[in-house]
Amino acid sequence: MGWFSLGGMLNNHAMGLGRPNVVLWVCVLLSLLCVFLLPNVVVASVGYDEKAITINGQRRVLISGSIHYPRSTPEMWPDLIEKAREGGLDVIQTYVFWNGHEPTPGNYYFEGRYDLVKFIKLVQQAGLYVHLRIGPYVCAEWNFGGFPVWLKYIPGINFRTDNEPFKAEMQRFTKKIVDMMKAENLFASQGGPIILSQIENEYGPMEYETGAPGKAYTKWAAEMAVSLQTGVPWVMCKQDDAPDPIINTCNGFYCDYFSPNKNYKPKMWTEVWTGWFTEYGGPVPYRPVEDLAFSVARFIQKGGSFVNYYMYHGGTNFGRTAGDFIATSYDYDSPIDEYGLLRQPKWGHLQDLHRTIKLCEPALVSGDPSVYSLGHIQEAHVFKSNSGSCAAFLANYDQHSYATVSFWNQHYNLPPWSISILPDCKNTAYNTARVSAHSTKMKMTPVYQGFTWESYNEETTATDESAFAMSGLMEQINTTRDISDYLWYMTNVDIDEDEGFLKSGLNPVLTVMSAGHALNVYINGQLSGTAYGSLENPKLTFSQGVNLRSGTNKISLLSITVGLPNVGQHYETWNTGVLGPVLLNGLNEGSRDLTWQEWSYKVHNMIGMKGESLSLHTLSGASFVEWLEGPSAAQNAPLTWYKTLFNAPDGDAPLALDMSGMGKGQVWLNGESVGRHWPAYKASGTCGACSYVGYFDEKKCLTNCGDSSQRWYHVPRSWLKPTGNLLVVFEEWGGDPSNIALVKREVDTVCADIYEWQPTLSNWKLQVYGKVTRPLRPKVHLWCGAGQKISSIKFASFGTPEGTCGNYREGSCHAHGSYDIFQKECVGQPGCAIRVHPDIFGGDPCPNTLKKVSVEAVCS
Repeated sequence: MGWFSLGGMLNNHAMGLGRPNVVLWVCVLLSLLCVFLLPNVVVASVGYDEKAITINGQRRVLISGSIHYPRSTPEMWPDLIEKAREGGLDVIQTYVFWNGHEPTPGNYYFEGRYDLVKFIKLVQQAGLYVHLRIGPYVCAEWNFGGFPVWLKYIPGINFRTDNEPFKAEMQRFTKKIVDMMKAENLFASQGGPIILSQIENEYGPMEYETGAPGKAYTKWAAEMAVSLQTGVPWVMCKQDDAPDPIINTCNGFYCDYFSPNKNYKPKMWTEVWTGWFTEYGGPVPYRPVEDLAFSVARFIQKGGSFVNYYMYHGGTNFGRTAGDFIATSYDYDSPIDEYGLLRQPKWGHLQDLHRTIKLCEPALVSGDPSVYSLGHIQEAHVFKSNSGSCAAFLANYDQHSYATVSFWNQHYNLPPWSISILPDCKNTAYNTARVSAHSTKMKMTPVYQGFTWESYNEETTATDESAFAMSGLMEQINTTRDISDYLWYMTNVDIDEDEGFLKSGLNPVLTVMSAGHALNVYINGQLSGTAYGSLENPKLTFSQGVNLRSGTNKISLLSITVGLPNVGQHYETWNTGVLGPVLLNGLNEGSRDLTWQEWSYKVHNMIGMKGESLSLHTLSGASFVEWLEGPSAAQNAPLTWYKTLFNAPDGDAPLALDMSGMGKGQVWLNGESVGRHWPAYKASGTCGACSYVGYFDEKKCLTNCGDSSQRWYHVPRSWLKPTGNLLVVFEEWGGDPSNIALVKREVDTVCADIYEWQPTLSNWKLQVYGKVTRPLRPKVHLWCGAGQKISSIKFASFGTPEGTCGNYREGSCHAHGSYDIFQKECVGQPGCAIRVHPDIFGGDPCPNTLKKVSVEAVCS
């Protein structure tokens, strides 16, 4: 039971899925035979048992990481995949993004950033496996959860439940992807890298709310997936009742508590949240790597055998792909940052963890651990194999105190909230709270400033032949089909000359109720005010005094979406835009309801802005209008398009746009959409010091409070030409484009924080393999970025230094020779390694005290 490969498929009837048609299976066997005979194809049999995923009958502890192909460029993919491989990953996990691949019914797109086959083949070339999460619902903070908006308009549809129109579309797209993978021989059963597939996504909570139709839908989805005969196991995450042979898996910050729904299924963690997403108006979350490593080690010691980091590389929400109020940056505090650079020490500390786990693999997959108490809240998990291998995990769950524990006649010192891993049950190779990898602080260095801008302003009052009128207010998605963020609502208000407010000066109050997400209000062509919601409260109310004159007044409401929701029920009912009521208070008559009077809707071929319909973000489109230049170019004006030309900067460092002088809008480079910018939305929240100890959640560790939620916007190098690059900005609120700068991302300083006698994997290997007979002291490793060298030592102390990278200070104990060795060995070099030993620093400054080295070096 539970083993799922070709043999497992032939016995599906034993799992309650019905006896397969004999003729069908003859065809399947013949097609597989052809694959077996293909040259240079290594066919793998993938299955599972109670301990692990099995590949060719061998149990594997698999380390995986999520990299979403549309959130980076094809030019970035090989480097991202290689860094994942070097980081110790076995598997790359990705969703399949339906709305990117089928923007209109039956019209498919698999090019550029959406070239799924190319991405998977690059993973295969790197020697890694793939976990393909077909879904096709993805959530992922992605626009409309990955669903195409046109699904909403299929008659009778009801999303993600026992609904025939929805199931038909879901099955059609799922089969499309599976057939495409089969045609390219990408499943492991064909010699490809795909060893796992996923159907649906985090449906368990929704099933609970939906009831019987949800349960029926879950059963249908499982049967539909298995019927596609991929030859590899399927999983369902956060789905406790996943039908056999589907494996149910865990998502979360911690999953050590999790058990699969059958004792013959492996314990799998499909989303280890490495950080959290950034929302506009919110701070930037981060997760200390000590806690992340602790959560993974805790899962492994409890019998877990598959771990996937969500995200390993977060990337960028280019274009309009972000969900509602989700920032363009999807960095996620992942081990590889948004720009494709290593985030240290997260990447390095996890690399050490993965290498250590792999040393334990023979013991880990051999059976259940024996658990021993080492104290009140300390314990050991010991794994042994029949061949004699042994691995131990010593855990200290205390959030405040160190623990000295006795294990098999030896003593071990465990920091708070940490796990030590002993791959030989004797010597410590790794502790989750003792980070050997260096830390990096990054900086954004301007490489191009002083752009020469030209501007073009949108009309706020004029209507054209594309406008139409009707009584009442229209829902925005129904009108635009989400082709644009923008929809104009325009109406006239007549004011008699004897209105009292014209004499008193007390302007009437216009109140507009909107389903979201942002609103610009224009009175007779002049911006009167703005309002906007948030991720938690997308609906908004504009209520301000407005300057009306006697006669006819033009009220123009610009409703703006900021992505569509990516999570929740009943997608078919979601709405946005000005739904009313719209009231004008403070007139002689009291209150006037404008909701049901005649409104005009200005839509340029379903697109809200004239500049969008003219494609002003492209070279060809920009020629359709007359741009203002020099002193005439508008500044701080709403609804303004700006364009400039520039040459690409030298080098290959990742680039970004500093948009700190702007308000809200969108950015394009050479016709490619960088995404939405909103630096004017400042982050509210509580930021401060954050300890790794104790349970983590998305609000525990925050930065950027009081600053822009996102200031810098990633510009892929591959989008640049050597000369004549067209940069276009559409500004909704008003900003000063002279403050826009092109910057490069590079290492500013590197730090290390290493205790004497701290365990390291390299020292463990020397001990175990007999190269040394006594414990070795660790080394401090400092490495600058590519093309950089250490130019100076900002801080160095051997003793009891305090603080963190960027804010170190001397403690009560300090060796006065601390700087000397780093000045001598490191300055002028791209990197260096210094042994942590008192003699190196001129002697022991405080005997019988546990000491460490803290150092910060400047890179140039």
